[in-house]
Amino acid sequence: MKSLVLAEKPSVAKEIARVLGCKGKNKSYIEGPQYVVTWALGHLVELAEPEDYDKKYRTWNLEDLPLLPEKMNIKMMKETSHQFKSIASLCKRNDIGELIIATDAGREGELVARWIMELVHWRKPFKRLWISSQTDKAIKDGFNSLKPGKDYNHLYASAVCRAEADWLIGLNMTRALTCKYNAQLAAGRVQTPTLGMMMDREREIEDFKSKPYWTVSASFGSFSGQWRSGDGQEARLWSKEEADAVAARVNKAALAKVERLKTTQRSEPHPHAYDLTELQRDANKRLGFSAKQTSNVLQRLYEQHKLVTYPRTDSRYLSSDMAPTLKGRLESVAVGPYASLARKALRKPLAITKRIVDDNKVSDHHAIIPTEQYVQLNALGNDERRLYDLIVRRFIALFYEPYRYDETSVVLAVASDRFYAKGKIEKDAGWKELYGSNYTDDDEDEDDDRGGREERQQAQLLPAMTQGGGIPLKGASVKELRTLPPARYTEATLLSRMEKHSLGTPATRADIIEKLLSTDTIERTRNQLVPTGKGKQLIELVVDELRSPELTAKWENELERISKGKGDAKSFMRGIRGQAEKWVAEVKRETKEYKPHNLTHSKCPDCGKPLMEVNSKRGKSLVCSDRECSYRRAAEPVKLNKRCPQCHKKMDLRDGKAGKFAQCKPCNVIEMLEDKNSARMNKREQHKLVQKYSDNAPLTNSLADKLKAALENKGD
Repeated sequence: MKSLVLAEKPSVAKEIARVLGCKGKNKSYIEGPQYVVTWALGHLVELAEPEDYDKKYRTWNLEDLPLLPEKMNIKMMKETSHQFKSIASLCKRNDIGELIIATDAGREGELVARWIMELVHWRKPFKRLWISSQTDKAIKDGFNSLKPGKDYNHLYASAVCRAEADWLIGLNMTRALTCKYNAQLAAGRVQTPTLGMMMDREREIEDFKSKPYWTVSASFGSFSGQWRSGDGQEARLWSKEEADAVAARVNKAALAKVERLKTTQRSEPHPHAYDLTELQRDANKRLGFSAKQTSNVLQRLYEQHKLVTYPRTDSRYLSSDMAPTLKGRLESVAVGPYASLARKALRKPLAITKRIVDDNKVSDHHAIIPTEQYVQLNALGNDERRLYDLIVRRFIALFYEPYRYDETSVVLAVASDRFYAKGKIEKDAGWKELYGSNYTDDDEDEDDDRGGREERQQAQLLPAMTQGGGIPLKGASVKELRTLPPARYTEATLLSRMEKHSLGTPATRADIIEKLLSTDTIERTRNQLVPTGKGKQLIELVVDELRSPELTAKWENELERISKGKGDAKSFMRGIRGQAEKWVAEVKRETKEYKPHNLTHSKCPDCGKPLMEVNSKRGKSLVCSDRECSYRRAAEPVKLNKRCPQCHKKMDLRDGKAGKFAQCKPCNVIEMLEDKNSARMNKREQHKLVQKYSDNAPLTNSLADKLKAALENKGD
């Protein structure tokens, strides 16, 4: 009997088949003496749509809500039905004795496989391949220690609860808001509270009143000190007169007395290894990558290049069974710019502390680290190379000494005034040798009050001093500053907030941010994320409970408990259904109005309602503000390669009562392109038309047309 191996993607299936010695290639599977390896294409099965329960739900009506099916059905996805049918036929083969689930080792991967098994009615034994990297060794070891499939029943239950909860909350709230306000308004279990946090920050910024303040600094030649009213007090003075008075007093003196001098030995241990959220945060801060971009590049490093371990992890520690492999991993990354850095760590026995290995802090998967695969850096693309650099340096840093330095603080007295200065002398670069001493591992400042950013003192080089001794005073100066509002979120700081409030999982947070962007509820402005006019109104229209992160965080914690066998799935879903019913009722009772923020002065030619300007993949489009009307056109005309005979610039493709025509508006030149009967075209035909009237097409520019006409006349 053979084993059927089900992978999540074709690329992974091909690698597993190669390692297992399967060489019989077919369109939808690869067969060998012991194994038949096949693949899903991501999800092949999904939750049924409302119209699958009743055809009347194809039309969105507020009266039909809430939609709460007693049993949630699943169905085959049409676009990948060919692959599902192939797997179904393999499952019916008499020589297949067991199934090995080899989808991604996580909640979503479990769901992919189990829903396929449910729809094909799999009743034979099944096992689970659970590996954290895609190297040949990891695959072989994984197949030598397959786990019983039932060990992951709780994980599957959690995955089903998550999918059904998203359907019940997201679908009901999106339909309710869209029908109520006649606008495309999307809401969801995680995306709405995430938007809510951003709007809270936006309100703080709008309500913020900037105030001026003053600081006084004194120059002591090679260093400077900041005036403070006392130990632990701030350096800000809220009156210019008071600041000028301090400076005037100090400028009368020529000498400052060293009142207190203290040197402390300090050390900073290496940062922890990466989990997915921390890597996305770091890549955003240091490389400018979006969270989604980081996920995509990381997936290629994991699947295609096999250079890193499982990406969608929420742990920053390693398990004890990995300790023996760490030396080999260091040796495998000792190439190119990492050669000398890795070899330095390998010169002595590796210090494997609880900061690196801790079984109690490892969940389903350990932290993201390099595999033992030999690295060919020139085989990596630019983005892959840069992200791999972050992972490798963080991994090597785990085995370096702490960063050690002496910090000297001094208080200088000038009569009744006190000036404070700090100095730092590096003793051992330790792990910072991999980055440079200016590297910081802190999250970006998320304090609500950013007003004190300017007054932070940088460590400086201090001269030799003795307590009670004198230091020449060069003079004091006053500086005017203003308090600053809280900063808008970047992807790095938003990921931190989502993690803090348990919104989503490491695997889903990037998709949540992208969904908010794609629905035009937030937008990227430089490196900041800003709610749009639509997003601001949406938050005002949704129910209060869905807006705040507390309830969603509670749900996420309960899903985690269910995955560990500690929670009650039925009770959880009862609560979800109750919330959906309650919230739909609240939307129905609401009396607020929605006013599209992107209305234009143009009218819809079909129904006469105002057109809205929206962003699409092909640029800006104009769509009818009435959701029932399907009118849409490009906001900017399509440029033809056809040139104006007068100014020789590209002409615009336009649509009129007589059909399609080319127009050069500045020259007022119009040329018809077709007759009225073919005015309605699909995109493919329109593309052909653009190609037809390109500069390179023979006998279609105006000179060629004239030549052609002249020849025809001559022939007549």
